[in-house]
Amino acid sequence: MKLNNLVFDFDKFAVEMANLKEKKHFDYLVTIVGEDFGPEEGLGCIYILENTKNNERTSVKMLAKRVGENDFVIPTVTHLWKVADLLEREVFDFYGIKFLGHPDMRRLYLRNDFKGHPFRKDWEFNDSYTLEDDQESDFTTVYSLTDDGKLKSEQRRLFADDEFVINIGPQHPSTHGVLRLQTVVDGETVKRIYPHLGYIHRGIEKMCEGYTYPQTLALTDRLNYLSAMMHRHALVGVVEEALGVELTDRIKYIRTIMDELQRLDSHLLYCGCCAQDLGALTAFLYCMRDREHVLNVMEETTGGRLIQNYYRIGGLQDDIDPDFVKNCKALCKYLRPMIKEYMDVFGDNVITHNRFEKVGVMGLDDCINYAVTGPAGRAAGWANDTRKRHPYDMYDKVEWQQITMTGCDSMDRYLIHIKEMYQSLDIIEQLVDNIPEGDFYIKQKPIIKVPEGQWYYSVEGASGEFGVYIDSKGDKSPWRLKMRPMGLSLTGALDPMLRGQKIADLVTTCAAVDFVIPDIDR
Repeated sequence: MKLNNLVFDFDKFAVEMANLKEKKHFDYLVTIVGEDFGPEEGLGCIYILENTKNNERTSVKMLAKRVGENDFVIPTVTHLWKVADLLEREVFDFYGIKFLGHPDMRRLYLRNDFKGHPFRKDWEFNDSYTLEDDQESDFTTVYSLTDDGKLKSEQRRLFADDEFVINIGPQHPSTHGVLRLQTVVDGETVKRIYPHLGYIHRGIEKMCEGYTYPQTLALTDRLNYLSAMMHRHALVGVVEEALGVELTDRIKYIRTIMDELQRLDSHLLYCGCCAQDLGALTAFLYCMRDREHVLNVMEETTGGRLIQNYYRIGGLQDDIDPDFVKNCKALCKYLRPMIKEYMDVFGDNVITHNRFEKVGVMGLDDCINYAVTGPAGRAAGWANDTRKRHPYDMYDKVEWQQITMTGCDSMDRYLIHIKEMYQSLDIIEQLVDNIPEGDFYIKQKPIIKVPEGQWYYSVEGASGEFGVYIDSKGDKSPWRLKMRPMGLSLTGALDPMLRGQKIADLVTTCAAVDFVIPDIDR
């Protein structure tokens, strides 16, 4: 969608944002985009909001107020949307905007001793580094403005003297990558969780500002590598929408099929890892065995297995291979009985039920408030599938069901992944015999320049909504490119999900919500 931003005065911002949520029902905060708008406007944020009743979207542009010599502030919205907690910390980390009233204004990705804020346009790269340990404080900072408009900071303790803190990760098999969960426990019971991110942060969004649009595509596979097709789909989608590119039906058919093959790939690994995290190796081997069949089908056309470089701006890298239709049909026939086998071996096991049921519970309202999209949110009854809410390609032309459940726990999150694999097979079978003739690529200019403006485009990844925001000044490179990761909001929801649960339940919940760390860190 092309953004037509609402703009509020600084003093009215808090009231107007509350009105958007409470009176106009924009209860889903999709993302917050920090941005350096240039020397005239300075630093600020774009807020993308959605009304979950009618799926209407709107956006708000808020410029930061300069206070003193070099401080920039915006009122927090964490009291309205809980997901804003980590989103605002990300903006503070990269741009230095302090959010007034935010309860925990610390860096989120970078070291505490990092100098400056690297996403600002005037930041200068310094390749010096240190091998010293990062010094972490037991305090956080809360900012506010005094009556005379000066910035005031207040130190608050993170941990009481008698609290016992353990680290789950960053090197831990059940955190699915380098994620560190600083966990306050009372015996075996979890009291509070502080996530620490950025152990593999590569500055992908910053790198894109120096790349041409086709060059940015090479980085999408390095995010959630199990949703590589969908990530690239969102990036080419936002550029194509901005350029006004009309795709052929053949391109749309093939992209839809490839997305669903990628979803099968991800869900199979998810089901296997859930079993492995709980100590059931057999089910993991079954899922990995059958995932190879999915990758074989994709590889024949794309040439890749884990890293997929298939979509390009204007269509596809190449046409499908001659055996693609036959291979897809054989895969669908093979997988259907196998999915039932996963349930027989692991999913319907009494131990699985005991470990999954009533674990990591989060209800509908909290899932919306924390922006828990994907299967994790649909387990609470939130019909949040982007393929239904904002259809793209062929998803509104085929018959399939959006799976929702009401258990709100890890068991239902697992079952939704199982049931969604059947839906993916249904979608593929409806399309694969009817792929129309036509061009697989619409030729673009040698130098692609996106018109001036701001756009946001989202798709349904394997773990939730993945979106790409572009601010273009009409050049061959984006002025700002922001990705909405699937896993950041899931990570932010771990604290309320796990309070009062056991440490073993933490492992179960992390497995069930299905995040992949490179997607979070970018």
